[in-house]
Amino acid sequence: MDDKQANDKQANDTAVEVFDTTLRDGLQVEGVSATVDDKLRIAAQLDHLGVHYIEGGWPGANPKDVEFFARAAKELTLNTSTMVAFGSTRRPRGKVDDDATLRNLLDANTSTVCIVAKSWDYQVLETLQTTLDEGAAMIADSVEFLVGAGRRVMVDLEHFFDGYKRNPEFSLRAIEAAMVNGATHLVLCDTNGGSLPHEVSQVVADVKRHVGSDAVIGIHCHDDTGCAVANSMAAVMAGARHVQGTLNGLGERTGNCNLTTAIPNLQLKLGMQCLPEGHIERLSAVSHHVAEILNRPLNPQAPYVGASAFAHKAGLHVSAIKRAKDAYEHIDPELVGNGTRFVVSEMAGRATIEIKAEELGLPMDGPAVNQVIDDLKRLEHEGYHFEAADASLELLMRRAAGWEQSFFRVESMRVITDESANGAFTTEATVKLWVGAGDLGTRYVQTAEGNGPVNAIDTALRAALDGTFPLLARVHLTDFKVRILDGATATGAVTRVLIDFSNGERTWTTIGVSSNIIEASWRALEEGLVYGLLHSPL
Repeated sequence: MDDKQANDKQANDTAVEVFDTTLRDGLQVEGVSATVDDKLRIAAQLDHLGVHYIEGGWPGANPKDVEFFARAAKELTLNTSTMVAFGSTRRPRGKVDDDATLRNLLDANTSTVCIVAKSWDYQVLETLQTTLDEGAAMIADSVEFLVGAGRRVMVDLEHFFDGYKRNPEFSLRAIEAAMVNGATHLVLCDTNGGSLPHEVSQVVADVKRHVGSDAVIGIHCHDDTGCAVANSMAAVMAGARHVQGTLNGLGERTGNCNLTTAIPNLQLKLGMQCLPEGHIERLSAVSHHVAEILNRPLNPQAPYVGASAFAHKAGLHVSAIKRAKDAYEHIDPELVGNGTRFVVSEMAGRATIEIKAEELGLPMDGPAVNQVIDDLKRLEHEGYHFEAADASLELLMRRAAGWEQSFFRVESMRVITDESANGAFTTEATVKLWVGAGDLGTRYVQTAEGNGPVNAIDTALRAALDGTFPLLARVHLTDFKVRILDGATATGAVTRVLIDFSNGERTWTTIGVSSNIIEASWRALEEGLVYGLLHSPL
């Protein structure tokens, strides 16, 4: 073997293909749906990330997937990824020439197709109600037909680990039927998600010895035991070089192998190249982007990409991190496009407050830092939760440093709710406030109706401020959350209100706490508008 061959072999040994099935398997999760436009946007993001293969869906299974493949061919320019159409083998006792599924795969006009095949004798005998000979023939005929039509063929061997445990002879026979007829990839599927890492490792090693270098061994894991990522890593360490999964771990039941965890584990921990050079830094942004498209909030505690993945709350940790940043972080968060975050709460020490002040560009002396710590302990005891309300925390710190907002001063606020004779409720709010400081201020009185007290107050407040601060028109409420803190006191319970805002360029959250839900809402609303004015060019 010459030097070039040796280098190529080493590169192949340390490269792992990433096959993303978010657009098919991922959309089987409860509560998630995607339009064709959504799928096209997600595919563009996956290409931006740099995955090798994007499984677009099952052409012919529904009109949406038919439209997706047609539009993808015209509208998507893929720079790093290959689009894959998914389907199944021919029907039992059928012919490939008139099989609708295989015809739809060809009509999708992708260079690569992936077909699912039964590799568990139990399923062939009981689910398909046919013989093992016919089960193997279904795989062989389908692969031969698709390869003959000029397609690269991958075979997802469904329930492979269950089948191998029960009848390894037939499972290997299924592999041979695919391989000898031209399949380039043999993907071992833990379809029920019940396998454990040591089992996956052993089975993959057995298959690797049997197959040699004649095809790429792949792994497709579901997360029913919570081991999908660990199982995928075990498979790679045993010889697999192709990993299938979904972004953010979406999938039916408990989900699929989470690629946002598996990719950095493989690339940063094991030195296996999964994405093009420089692309892994895009992981967090793409993860969050896809979560937004699908309206499926990302778990803040998600490894690597979650908002809390590198967040530090305890004062002891923060003090140490200030001196040695890597003391409590297993990787540099910037490697995956994330960042260190110092969460301020009643547990905060001086180092936490000082670091947060530095982030905000806010000079704070010792007494001011002590004031913030005292305020945090008192307010969080009352029910405030500042780690979830970044804007309210910043305003609290600014006030401790001597800042006073001079945009407006509220004189009074009143809300009236009436029920009409036909049972309809109407809400009216009146806000009296002063704009400007001292004797030079101007008094405004505004009344507005709304579809609830918060909307009515917001409308009245904006009407009073609109002439002076027109940029408030860009500030919108994007979410409103209410939590009862002490259910034992029933309707008199203390209420925590969190309001999310956006001005199109940044987002922020404010908090209000009171036994009066209108007061709690008012406090959060007022602070949200003040923060918006503070960070808007006037």
